[in-house]
Amino acid sequence: MPHGLRSIGQVLAVLKPDFPDVSISKIRFLESEGLISPERAPSGYRRYSEPDVVRLRYILDVQKNHYLPLKVIREHLDMMDSGLEPPKLETPVTAPAADPVIAQPPIAAQPRSAKRPIRVTRRELLELSGLSETSLTELERHALVTPRRGTAYYGRDALTVAVVARKLASFGMDARHLRVIKQAAEREVGLIEQAVAPHLRRNPNPNQLSAEVMQLVLHAHAAIMRSTMPQ
Repeated sequence: MPHGLRSIGQVLAVLKPDFPDVSISKIRFLESEGLISPERAPSGYRRYSEPDVVRLRYILDVQKNHYLPLKVIREHLDMMDSGLEPPKLETPVTAPAADPVIAQPPIAAQPRSAKRPIRVTRRELLELSGLSETSLTELERHALVTPRRGTAYYGRDALTVAVVARKLASFGMDARHLRVIKQAAEREVGLIEQAVAPHLRRNPNPNQLSAEVMQLVLHAHAAIMRSTMPQ
């Protein structure tokens, strides 16, 4: 192999330490989407240059830390190919150290409005989450993952559930177990709606009011779970 070029297996070994979820199939998927274009040997094998590896690192980083859909990533790469700087992205927010008195549950560590909205296709959702087609279909069957209302695109919450479902699968938890969590969440939403209903007419921002009560319920939920777990 020419000096400075790597096989796809060698590229995978280079990227794995920083991106444990990357796979040969994912690298090939990114190629099929036109985001990378490695050289081809006469035998047909891919040969990746150092710029190809740098490009892959950028793609995987903005997927992992900023949840950018492929359409936006492609626009950024087109700008880079034209010699322009892509838009600067916010530094990923890392979870702060838990407060010794009130530990914040991860889901409530950041207000919803502070997060960048995402919009991904079903195929992108599968790639970003690492879920299999069968697992995603099962989550959809239980209405645990659904597209945004009136569209064929999925948002941040759908991606979060998909990623969590993949990780929980290693503990033997599947869509049936997540369905129990969904039923508990629906009951909590009912409590929140009942609590804020008397205050909606005189509140200029009802959505903010509901969000504030939801945050309080999330804190209570996490604290009660922690105190209930066996020590």
